[in-house]
Amino acid sequence: MKNYILSAFRLTLVMLVIVGIYSGIVYAGSKVLPTQGNAEIINYKGQKFYANIGQEFKSPEYFHGRPSSVNYNAAGSAGSNKGPSNEEYLQTVQKRIDTLKMQNPEMQNVKVPVELVTASGSGLDPDISPEGALYQARRISKQRNIPLDKIENLIAGQTETSAFGPSKVNVLKLNIALNELK
Repeated sequence: MKNYILSAFRLTLVMLVIVGIYSGIVYAGSKVLPTQGNAEIINYKGQKFYANIGQEFKSPEYFHGRPSSVNYNAAGSAGSNKGPSNEEYLQTVQKRIDTLKMQNPEMQNVKVPVELVTASGSGLDPDISPEGALYQARRISKQRNIPLDKIENLIAGQTETSAFGPSKVNVLKLNIALNELK
């Protein structure tokens, strides 16, 4: 019995050291990121917004982000856990496609960007692809009476590129830039 307790105690100490070192590496690694591992906070018109958490935009004069499986509640971050063979999930995606095409009638014959109709794994992804933004550009142009090329230039200016992943557009930042567009 004494041997087992001693072995368990040693294993516990070894694991504490390993987990402590790992945590330190992760923490130190986060400090080299642009936001140093912290939230990116944007103050706009007296309100505080988190740019790295998806926001809900319903108005037709704004760009819409990815759907959220948690109603954009950061406290309950999660995916739907439903796969592409789940009938309920397929119906949900089809409803989203129908709604998107109804909101953007001039895009009826254009392929719908997948991120506009599927939630991310966290349910809080703040970014869409440039194609997702361009898919909505005609609606925004019409709603705001702004020439389409000006909207397309705004999207291009807000597009972030990375050597390690696809290009992306932060929907919150894009909508704030849209509000500032003269």
